[in-house]
Amino acid sequence: MSRFKKVDSLAGFRTEKPEPTVPYGLLKAARKSGQLNLSGRGLTEVPQDVYRLNLDTPEEANQNLSFGASDRWWEQTDLTKLLLSSNQLTVLSDDIRLLPGLTTLDLHDNQLSSLPSTLGELEQLQQLRLSHNKLSVLPVEVCTLKNLRSLTLQQNILETLPDELGQLENLTELVLSNNRLKCLPSSLGNLTCLQTLDLSHNMLTCLPDSLTKLANVKVLDCSNNQLTGVPASLSEMVALEQLYLRHNKLRLLPKLPASNLKELYLGNNQIEVLEVENLAGLAAISLLELRDNKIKDLPEQITLLSTLSRLDLTNNDIANLSASVSLLPNLKMLLLEGNPLRGIRRDLLTKGTNELLKYLRGRIKEEPERADETPTAMTLPSQARVNVHNIKTLKVLEYSEKQAENIPDETFDAAAGEAIVTVNFSKNQLTTVPPRLVEFQSSVSEVNLGFNRLSCCSPDICKLLQLTHIDLRNNQLSDLPSGLENLTKLRSVILSYNRFKSFPDVLYQIVSLETVLLANNQVGSVDPGSLKRMVHLSTLDLSNNDLLNIPPELGLCTSLRCLSLEGNPFRTPRAAIVAKGTDSLLEYLRSRIPT
Repeated sequence: MSRFKKVDSLAGFRTEKPEPTVPYGLLKAARKSGQLNLSGRGLTEVPQDVYRLNLDTPEEANQNLSFGASDRWWEQTDLTKLLLSSNQLTVLSDDIRLLPGLTTLDLHDNQLSSLPSTLGELEQLQQLRLSHNKLSVLPVEVCTLKNLRSLTLQQNILETLPDELGQLENLTELVLSNNRLKCLPSSLGNLTCLQTLDLSHNMLTCLPDSLTKLANVKVLDCSNNQLTGVPASLSEMVALEQLYLRHNKLRLLPKLPASNLKELYLGNNQIEVLEVENLAGLAAISLLELRDNKIKDLPEQITLLSTLSRLDLTNNDIANLSASVSLLPNLKMLLLEGNPLRGIRRDLLTKGTNELLKYLRGRIKEEPERADETPTAMTLPSQARVNVHNIKTLKVLEYSEKQAENIPDETFDAAAGEAIVTVNFSKNQLTTVPPRLVEFQSSVSEVNLGFNRLSCCSPDICKLLQLTHIDLRNNQLSDLPSGLENLTKLRSVILSYNRFKSFPDVLYQIVSLETVLLANNQVGSVDPGSLKRMVHLSTLDLSNNDLLNIPPELGLCTSLRCLSLEGNPFRTPRAAIVAKGTDSLLEYLRSRIPT
């Protein structure tokens, strides 16, 4: 806004005025609130009147207009929050220094390839969001921002970081994922206030020893790098609770006696052996993910992990499973799909964790029979098989193999007030989902309604928000309720032997799904584009359906580790290719995609 225009005596009377780049009302509101949101406005540069917002006198003040109490421009605040995300900015002017009161500057999702050195003059800045740009260098001046708490730089093209990064002594969050970093500055260890550090999707081959000084980091994500080992000194990160090491080149379980480590993710590595001494260090572990490795057996000492509640061994090379795993006192979820297990029937794996653990406990000869599993005299027939021990101790509600048309109220009454985790109503004659199932909606994670006569699935199922596993095999279902997409924790769905004519649309919406079993239906087509968005899907069984052709784009679903297509009437790919296994099949399909 030039001086000329400010003293123009005809101001207010002109009919032809250039359209302001930023609506005047927004600027006016920003002077009052100290916040200006210009996200998603297609801007290719930041308008000058934004930079000068704190300097220039408002237009109406120059026109000698009367102000109400809320419009006293001389009382109005400096800009503290400027949101410029999702535009097309290619450059940020040096004039950003004219906004020294900024505490939040959001520039994510633009086209910035460089940043002005004057960013270093924004001494009050606490949040700087620079993700999804084209930055190859982080200016040293950013490292002088002593008040910075959060710095997000994911999805850029950074190859190195300045040594001065360690000067950001108040930083609590640093996100560097999806860049091209091959090494890290040792000064990273000086960021002693850091609580979250995301280094995933880079090209790191090792981690600096200085990380051990990060005594406040709770979450460390090093997934999708080239790591062949992890320094044992990482155990000095005493606050560490979650460690992500997925998709690296680790051959051994890291030696991590980290006292607070609760979740360890080691999927998609090359681990073959679980060393007993390295397991023993995981004293507080509740989740251990070892899927997609080359583990051949589970040592008996796995029982040392008394706090373990979820153990994921999907897609390994385990042939013999030690029954001692059933002695883990807190184990709620054991995933073993995709292993060449001997001595355990495949249908037992899909019945859920409690059935499997019960079977394994039965193999431990020393375990005495529990007296309370014997029906007592003078009980009603409907109560005779209500297992109180299972309800109280294992949190399992079971009423199966009774050929019953409904579940007696006494069964639910016996479990009233208990945080039931597993429900097994399989092998009955149920035609509807028992409505009282919703009484356990805050706790139940596994439901087995297989081998019944369900022709529709009640929307009540959609209220079970903790559900991770549902078994609906051998029913008469042809559709699923749309509300199922609300089950954001659902990992496994079994729908084999039903009447589905197409892949249920709602399953495409459940991103958390890892296993979908749809064998022996009448499925005629799948949408590979929608399947590709199911980024966690590793096991898909579509055998014995009506698929006449397999779209080549299915080969792009690279998360799949086990794809079963046998028994369908398609001609290509030929049976010999299908028989070679999932990797070969996906590779063949990719080669058939038109270019």
